Amino acid sequence: AKKWINIRKSYGNFYKVPRNQTKLTIMLEKLGMSYDGRPHSGLDDSKNIARIAIRMLQDGCELRVNERMHAGQLMTVSPAAPLEGAPAPQMPRYRN
Repeated sequence: AKKWINIRKSYGNFYKVPRNQTKLTIMLEKLGMSYDGRPHSGLDDSKNIARIAIRMLQDGCELRVNERMHAGQLMTVSPAAPLEGAPAPQMPRYRN
């Protein structure tokens, strides 16, 4: 995992909120959601982060890689960097 999407950073940039407003519980609250599960449970935190990401996509956010490791150092990826990865999956087409 040398590249990833930092949801806190994406959330702050997309909704124009300061870094201190990007804690998991605050992000959920501002989106009208409640925390599901046990706080600080890795699985439950991951599910809640996924719910935030889905909401951001629904609101028109284009989630992009925004952090990476290079030579052991954490680096920010420029928003102007080209999109990476495979194209978005398409719904299967059925024949009649």
